[in-house]
Amino acid sequence: MAAEPEDHPDVQVFDEIRYIEHLVRTTIARKLPVGLTYPQFEVMNLLARRGDGITPLAIARALQMTKSGLTNTLQRLVARSLIRVEHCSTDGRRKRIWLTVEGRQAYGASMMAIRPKMEGLRDGFTQKEFREALPFLKALRTWLGEKDD
Repeated sequence: MAAEPEDHPDVQVFDEIRYIEHLVRTTIARKLPVGLTYPQFEVMNLLARRGDGITPLAIARALQMTKSGLTNTLQRLVARSLIRVEHCSTDGRRKRIWLTVEGRQAYGASMMAIRPKMEGLRDGFTQKEFREALPFLKALRTWLGEKDD
């Protein structure tokens, strides 16, 4: 008898990744300040972690967003005064994105809201378990990123 697709470990891994990604998005989205969406949080999180002054192209690549999707997200963040967009001083054609004071406050509030869940996660799993999972996950991401067929 042939194995069913769900019996294959590779299929099971991708199912688990999909479930985890959905649960992470849902958990964070429920804790965000009113009116802030998960994609907006992702942009603010990237700016907070990597530092201000990132180009929209770099943000789109890092977050695997389409240009139009990112443009819409940035426009909404600007409208809420959570980010500002400035022209690059060395290349006037490029733009750079900066968190505003309000953006940092909203990001801080978001992080405080999800902190209990993150602490629970750290209580549920050891650092060793996370470290042991990383090589496979990184290798899988790299392999998938290199394949264009």
